[in-house]
Amino acid sequence: MLNHHETTLWALLDRVVGTARTTRLFEALSVHPQLLRPRAEGAGVADTVTRAELAQALNMLLFEDVTRRVPMAGAYLGDAIRLGKKLVFDHGALRTVATDNGALPRGQLAFQRLLEPLGFECRGVYPLDRLGMTGRAYTHQDLPEHIAQFFVSELHPERFSQPFQQAVARVVGNSRDPLPLASKDMLGELSHTGKLGFEDATQLLPNLVCCFDRQHQEPRWSDYQLLLAESKEMAWIATEGNAFNHATDRVADVTAVADRQRQLGRPIKPEVEVSKSGRVRQTAFQATMVERLFLTDEGALIAEKVPGSFHEFITRDEESPGVLDLRFDSSNATAIFKMTSKS
Repeated sequence: MLNHHETTLWALLDRVVGTARTTRLFEALSVHPQLLRPRAEGAGVADTVTRAELAQALNMLLFEDVTRRVPMAGAYLGDAIRLGKKLVFDHGALRTVATDNGALPRGQLAFQRLLEPLGFECRGVYPLDRLGMTGRAYTHQDLPEHIAQFFVSELHPERFSQPFQQAVARVVGNSRDPLPLASKDMLGELSHTGKLGFEDATQLLPNLVCCFDRQHQEPRWSDYQLLLAESKEMAWIATEGNAFNHATDRVADVTAVADRQRQLGRPIKPEVEVSKSGRVRQTAFQATMVERLFLTDEGALIAEKVPGSFHEFITRDEESPGVLDLRFDSSNATAIFKMTSKS
């Protein structure tokens, strides 16, 4: 059996975040055997990283970020590690704004430019009309069931009032683009060849991680209040930006997991959401309350507690023998989004 330490995926993560964090990531998450490719060694051997390996490394680091920011996710993961159980990362979700974001590309395009070179393709568009949003599911072409999907939603400011739109422009209109030109060139090569040299991959990976963060300055408290009155989702974007809104563990029985977490006294959603097909069932912890800085109208900084991210659970049944239903459901997604609605 191949030792994880001998794989390209391990080597990539080890170089970028160090041995201790890499060890914890492999302890925490299930990794499909096809992603555990032996690293090329020897004089004159060109060591490369495939798009699937790079996608998996990115997903592992983004999952880790949620467990750091969401105490309930960290507690749940700690329980699993103590039992010798690895989590199956199903999908991560993030929010964008379909408007002029300054240097940052508009809405979900800021992530399409990353995800497509990594091997993901949009396999579903989900109207979230009650929220004034649209969701898109990006699924990996090489290992669709084993590399976590991305659920990228974008908010449409034009569906809200004029004062709301003006506040959106003030909040995100001068966003920066965290992706340097060299990384854009690497993504172009990755898109063309499906792989990168190992050294280039070690440079690209941390820059990809940086894209999943807030790219604008602290919002004004008055703008936050204005946004909150019409869209709790846009208010969330004002403080958290493009960070993972949640990461999701794929479990065999989401109801049993929810009951167990409830018994432990953890703040989990009362209901399990069921898709129209009946094959996809979801629930989640309540969002963590976090302290964020805001500007007063006089330019002073103040700190307020607002909703942050959360951890989700999902059960997916097979849609045909041996094939999981990887779809999402607009009604489920709308209900899960309410986990960040506390004000």
